[in-house]
Amino acid sequence: MKFKSLLVSILILATSILFVPQAEAATKGWRYWGYFQSAPGATKWSAAMTGPTVDIADGAVEGWSFVFSSDDVPSRVPAVKPNFATICAGERADKDTKRIALVIDFGSKTWAPKGEKPRKIVTTCVRTAKTSQGIDVLGQIVKIRAGSSGLICGLSGYPAKECGLEIATPKALIKTK
Repeated sequence: MKFKSLLVSILILATSILFVPQAEAATKGWRYWGYFQSAPGATKWSAAMTGPTVDIADGAVEGWSFVFSSDDVPSRVPAVKPNFATICAGERADKDTKRIALVIDFGSKTWAPKGEKPRKIVTTCVRTAKTSQGIDVLGQIVKIRAGSSGLICGLSGYPAKECGLEIATPKALIKTK
């Protein structure tokens, strides 16, 4: 009986979400640091839905992008393609460490916090311990500010204060018919 109640609740929730008017669905969203990964040899970004406390392989590319999105999945991948060979050119593999390419895209002035200016994109190769996770690689390059929930709030002081703030959809992003 509990299973049947749960199933009915899920169906009601799913149905109500499907019928939200589009104008309302896009009126607000969040600006936050989206986390992306590209496995060794891959050429496209994938949104990392597990957070940066996962193991990463030598030859992988880690990406961070300050995004605006009205969804849980970041809508804008880093502006630099995940190309390990280019970013880590000349860094030879060894048995004691791993090499991870890192891209940090500070986003657009369109959704930048008031009074703040996005910084230049960072692309670098990080040599790190075999046991390092995504957060370790990121922390080797920038200062990280995280919220109590673990959400990454700021990288190198950007944004200065907010953390996953809900805002009105910037006018430049609203599609007109």
